[in-house]
Amino acid sequence: MKNSENQRAETMKQTDGSRQNSGGVQSGSRFSTMSMVQVAIFGAIICIMAFTPFLGYIPLGFTRATIIHVPVIIASLLMGPKKGAALGFLFGLTSFINNTMNPTPTSFVFTPFYSIGDVSGGLGSIIICFIPRILVGVVPYFVYKLVMWLTKDLVKRKSGISSVGLVLAGVSGALVNTLLVMNLIFVFFREAYAAANEVAVSAVYTFILTVIGINGVPEAIVAGILTLLIGRVLLKKNVRERLGLRNDIGY
Repeated sequence: MKNSENQRAETMKQTDGSRQNSGGVQSGSRFSTMSMVQVAIFGAIICIMAFTPFLGYIPLGFTRATIIHVPVIIASLLMGPKKGAALGFLFGLTSFINNTMNPTPTSFVFTPFYSIGDVSGGLGSIIICFIPRILVGVVPYFVYKLVMWLTKDLVKRKSGISSVGLVLAGVSGALVNTLLVMNLIFVFFREAYAAANEVAVSAVYTFILTVIGINGVPEAIVAGILTLLIGRVLLKKNVRERLGLRNDIGY
C-alpha cells in the first residue's frame, strides 16, 4: 500500500515538473520570438532611414552626415549590447551598400569596391565601415549603466530613468561613430583622403578635425536630445512590459 502511494506521489511530482518545464520552454520560446521581432523592427527602421534619400544619410558634398546611429543607440539601451552590436553591424552594412551603389568622392574609405583615379578602398574600408558602427550599439549601454550606478540613489527617488544617462549615452554613441571613423581614415587613408579633398597631406588631420566639428558635434547634440526624448518614454517600466522587453538588462 505504501509503495503504491509513494509511486503515485512520485508520478505527480514528475507530472508537475514536466508542466513547469513545458511552461518554461514555452515562455522562453515566446520571449525569443518577441526578441527577434523587436530586433527586426529596429532593423527595418534603420533600413528605411538608410535608403530613404536625405533621411538617414544627408549628403554634404565631400561626405555624409547621419542620424542612423540613433535607433542603434536606443536599441542598445532597450535590448542590451549584443542586439545593439547586431544592429550596429546592420548600420555599417547600409553604409557599405550606400557608398558602393551611390558613392561620394570619399566613398573609398567605406567600401573596397569604389575607386577614384588611382585611389581605391581595401581592408581598411571594411574596418572603418563596420567596427565603429558595431561599437555604437555597445558603448551607450555601458555609459548608461555607469551613470545609473553612479546616481542610483537619486534615480530611485525619481522616475527610475536617468536623463543625464540618456543624454550621455546618445552623445557617446554618436561620438564613437564620428571619432573612430575619422581617426581610422587618418590611419588608413590619410594621403588618399587628402587628395580626394584637395588638401595637403600635412593639413589632412586639421581637415579631419574640421569635419568632426562640422558633422560630429551637431550629430552628437542631436543624438543626445533624441535619445533623451525617446528613451524617457520607452524605458518606462510599464512601456517596456507592454512592448515585451524583458527587464533583465539591469535597470
